[in-house]
Amino acid sequence: MSPPAAADMEDVKPSVDNADQADSRFADFCKNGLALDEKSCKEAMNLFGKTKHILLTNVSSMGNGTSEDAERYWFAFILYSVKRLTQNSEESGQEEVENTGLTLCRILRAANLNIADFSKELSQFVVKAGQILSNLYGTDWENRLKAKEMHANATQLEILSKYYKRIFGEFFVAPDANVEKNSIVTVHASDYHRFGWLLFLALRAHAFSRFINLVTCTNGLISILAILIIHVPARFRNFNINDSSRFVKKSSKGVDLLASLCKIYNTSEDELRKTMEIANSLIADILKKKPCLASECETENLENFDRDSLTYFKDLMEELSLPSSLNILEKDYDVMIHDKGELDERLFINEDDSLLASGTLSGSSVSASGLKRKFDSIASPAKTVMSPLSPHRSPASSANGIPGSTNSKMAAATPVSTAMTTAKWLRTVISPLAPKPSQELERFLASCDRDITSDVVRRTLIILQAIFPSSPLGERCVTGGLQSANLMDNIWAEQRRLEALKLYYRVLEAMCRAEAQTLHATNLTSLLTNERFHRCMLACSAELVLATHKTVTMLFPAVLERTGITAFDLSKVIESFIRHEESLPRELRRHLNSLEERLLESMVWEKGSSMYNSLAVARPALSAEINRLGLLAEPMPSLDEIAININFSYGGLPPVPTLPKFETSPIQNGDTRSPKRLCTEHRNVLVERNSFASPVKDRLLPFSNLKSKLPPPPPLQSAFASPTKPNPGGGGETCAETGINIFFGKIIKLGAVRISGMVERLQLSQQIRENVYCLFQRILNQWTSLFFNRHIDQIILCCFYGVAKISQLSLTFREIIYNYRKQPHCKPQVFRSVFVDWSSARRNGACKQRIGQDHVDIISFYNEVFIPSVKPLLVELGPGGATMKSDRKPEVNKNDAHCPGSPKISPFPSLPDMSPKKVSASHNVYVSPLRSSKMDALISHSSKSYYACVGESTHAYQSPSKDLTAINNRLNGNRKVRGALNFDDADVGLVSDSMVANSLYQQNGSSGSSSGAPLKSELLDS
Repeated sequence: MSPPAAADMEDVKPSVDNADQADSRFADFCKNGLALDEKSCKEAMNLFGKTKHILLTNVSSMGNGTSEDAERYWFAFILYSVKRLTQNSEESGQEEVENTGLTLCRILRAANLNIADFSKELSQFVVKAGQILSNLYGTDWENRLKAKEMHANATQLEILSKYYKRIFGEFFVAPDANVEKNSIVTVHASDYHRFGWLLFLALRAHAFSRFINLVTCTNGLISILAILIIHVPARFRNFNINDSSRFVKKSSKGVDLLASLCKIYNTSEDELRKTMEIANSLIADILKKKPCLASECETENLENFDRDSLTYFKDLMEELSLPSSLNILEKDYDVMIHDKGELDERLFINEDDSLLASGTLSGSSVSASGLKRKFDSIASPAKTVMSPLSPHRSPASSANGIPGSTNSKMAAATPVSTAMTTAKWLRTVISPLAPKPSQELERFLASCDRDITSDVVRRTLIILQAIFPSSPLGERCVTGGLQSANLMDNIWAEQRRLEALKLYYRVLEAMCRAEAQTLHATNLTSLLTNERFHRCMLACSAELVLATHKTVTMLFPAVLERTGITAFDLSKVIESFIRHEESLPRELRRHLNSLEERLLESMVWEKGSSMYNSLAVARPALSAEINRLGLLAEPMPSLDEIAININFSYGGLPPVPTLPKFETSPIQNGDTRSPKRLCTEHRNVLVERNSFASPVKDRLLPFSNLKSKLPPPPPLQSAFASPTKPNPGGGGETCAETGINIFFGKIIKLGAVRISGMVERLQLSQQIRENVYCLFQRILNQWTSLFFNRHIDQIILCCFYGVAKISQLSLTFREIIYNYRKQPHCKPQVFRSVFVDWSSARRNGACKQRIGQDHVDIISFYNEVFIPSVKPLLVELGPGGATMKSDRKPEVNKNDAHCPGSPKISPFPSLPDMSPKKVSASHNVYVSPLRSSKMDALISHSSKSYYACVGESTHAYQSPSKDLTAINNRLNGNRKVRGALNFDDADVGLVSDSMVANSLYQQNGSSGSSSGAPLKSELLDS
């Protein structure tokens, strides 16, 4: 049997034709394309010179793979980085920025790029040029660059602009409508539309700048809408004040405008009134308009409205004054964008702007530039789903513990409606709770070896203050009537702290109750005195609050940085948190499970992960490699350190007592320099046997009852025990060994899901699936170091190619990557940038004598690292190799050691059937199998329906029989067929379950089927 072939370098990478010419073109781009001054050009040329070698070796991985396209991206990356990283470095730098007026929009227009493509490709630049940026601009460069925040902000603005356009159109005439021809000044409805957006941007910048989030911004748009309704001339209206469907809140004084808007758009009336006050202050301060009580004004616009508590500005939007008001708002925004150099947010109401071309920002992570970026689209029953922010809604999801919530008709979910619905859960279920431990929770806290109530309260206040900081008064100075707006961010932070605090106490009480029942005791000292446990609980509560509000400026894993824990720690409470908060909305359950999947696939494998501390104990043979690479986590910062950093003081309470030694081993984390670093730091921990939700089960969560019939979890106390202690469950293992085995089991389950999805896309045999899965397990158990600092998908992709070669399949790496890019979890960095430590690679048989650490493409990784390491395992899979038995004990190689209690090599698991299943290749018809758990209920006489239809109907509902007949007719075309649906025709293909499930998470058209799709001739890394 011949050894497995190396990956063919089938895609020869084009390079920039001449390095000196590239320098010349960049200099010309800076001077002539952007008219930068000499100092700015010098700074940009310096960064370009230091990163040019990265551009030369990664041409094919950007844009459409040509040198010209790669240069355009790289030029934009360099100038954006220089702008962001030098503007606050010194006073002279600020003056330089002000003189040039360089903004992101100017950079993108000069480079002929759009926002979506730029922001998606920027991540590759950040990864590969990170060390150079750190050397030039300091270790905090990533926080100052704000690449992720920029993308999230642009995505949110795209969502909000579409939402604003829709709600504006519900109350006013089309934007191109204008007043009578005999008017002195022609004013179009689009002018009022633009006025509202500019006023919203002013509100967003002046009042919401520190905690920009979707819920607050939506409240802002609704407040702007209310201002427009009472100020835009009545001739532009397309509503009737007597329309009871719109203005549902009325009294003897007339229509209650704000209450009616809150009812329509699911907002909080209190929040809306507060936001209205800030908006009115903006109008008075910026536009110099005098506010009047609406009750004292007589105008056509206010007729039939309840004028109490409304503010009116005379001549605010009359045709003679509107142009000047627009100019003032434009200038106010120009000052802000000129100083900050950020994205010009005004362009989002102009859908024809070239910067908004090439798809949407909220789609998949793979860039859509170029013909080769266009994928096959998959039909989905949830066409209106925009992104993972707006998953499919079902009638059952409307409850979620919200009192009085109903959903009489199937409304299409949008990112805004989803956020507002989830915010309503916080407002109606969590906010009414007391901001202190309940009597039952106090009993648990008092039943410990000593009363720890004061410690718990103090810790809660410190950690939540660190997550949601309040800025000192006067930190941001705004003049005049906007001084009250300065408090908006602090008010928001205080409200979020209270929500997270109440949620924490609520779930903690439920956990204590369950733990006491499991242990048959009320003394939970071991758990309730564990610092990490409480921080994980607080972090989880805060993350759910942030996720509810879709906070752009606090993206995960920022919450880990501020609490001093790691993603590996947080994972231990996710499953328990979901179990013990039954009212948790579906979208928040999905959010927690998506975080868990991110942890499993890459975060725990990054440098500084506490997983390595447990791994070093569980597998001593790996400790040398772990230490050589510097992978161990650092100590967790103490609570007192965090309190000092945030200048926290609380009623003279004594500091939290020092934890016992077994709680604070030297292998803890604490480095809080970077979210990328933080999400992988902390000391060893034991992962309880049910602390990870199964990755397979996670995929089913959106479609199944979350109260699954799982066995009760073991005591949480064991999950937070010291890694070196014996496992309380027996078996002779240490907690570290048990924890690593359980963790590896979860990795293997997630790998099975990923492998199955790729097998379906590539249309490979079940034998290939078994071999890939078996190889993946063997590598995890025998060559664990291959996962260090890498993404599990990188190993899976290499397994596919290695198995294909050893099985003599005609499958290229290009085809594997092409299909992988269609997966919803795909990130281009997975195949573009793979970590390599050349000293380790040489010891494992790599041929090239390189030194240091590097990031290479996946073909180079496969040839130089993967094949030399796993060649013996691959040979065994070939026709002439030894059969890999499921019960065979893996051998121990020279670098990795097999843990005696680690999971054995197992056959491919039986994955649960995904629902709904597409049953027609040409029609959007989906069927869900009847669950056995529902059988009894359906057979009972009280049952009124045996099926449910989800999605857009093609006709009005008539009756079950007529609806089923209509579906049947659509499936079978013009044929006269009587009876059940025909699924047996050769031309009716069943689309895989995972593809349908994935399509429900993706924007329509962002993921696709590979069935029958010809492989496009394209570069591997594109």
